[in-house]
Amino acid sequence: MRIPRETFSYPYPHPAVTTDVVVFTILGGRLSTLLVRRANPPHQGEWALPGGFLDIDEDLDTCAARELAEETGLRDVFLEQLYTFGATHRDPRERVISVTYYALIPQDSLATPRAASDAAAVGWHAFDALPPLAFDHDQIITMAHRRLVAKLDYSTIAFQFMPETFTLSELQCVYETLLNQPLDKRNFRKRILSLDLIAETGNMRRTGNHRPAREYLAKHPDTVEIIK
Repeated sequence: MRIPRETFSYPYPHPAVTTDVVVFTILGGRLSTLLVRRANPPHQGEWALPGGFLDIDEDLDTCAARELAEETGLRDVFLEQLYTFGATHRDPRERVISVTYYALIPQDSLATPRAASDAAAVGWHAFDALPPLAFDHDQIITMAHRRLVAKLDYSTIAFQFMPETFTLSELQCVYETLLNQPLDKRNFRKRILSLDLIAETGNMRRTGNHRPAREYLAKHPDTVEIIK
């Protein structure tokens, strides 16, 4: 038998807490974000980030992972805390504070998302062509992208989008996609190779009519290293 928890009543109101998750990947050469279509009010039928309310006996990281799994089917995704959004009128139901997270997923490891819980649909949307979003989720996604771009200058975060093996051209395409600007091929390759973060596999890969290109792999693929 479940023992009822003791409840408390205070003379002043308490805000509710949610977690929301921004998941990025690259599809067809475009940075994309995972969204769910809300099945219930408020903002019923609108697209939003996967997320939901924190249970009273749950920590924040667990809540974020649970909501992502319940609404999209994605599990075992590394989540990094992004920012806390707490504008007073961001949710029409009550005062809600959202602790947000973001995650990066390489295309070759993508599981097909499936709508569940209170999500009517789920799908990837290009970052540069997002639909109108519920609540302040457009602001959350914008901040997540800014954080991602800022980290390109001093970390190996872009490697989180790469498959196990890749060419330097493929890696450069990821940087250009995230920055939304072209990069000089010679300078990019010189800098990446000087950092000693990748190693040749010994294999060559031919793409289209181009000459075979060397394949590389990240020396530490499961970590985001700080570039000194």
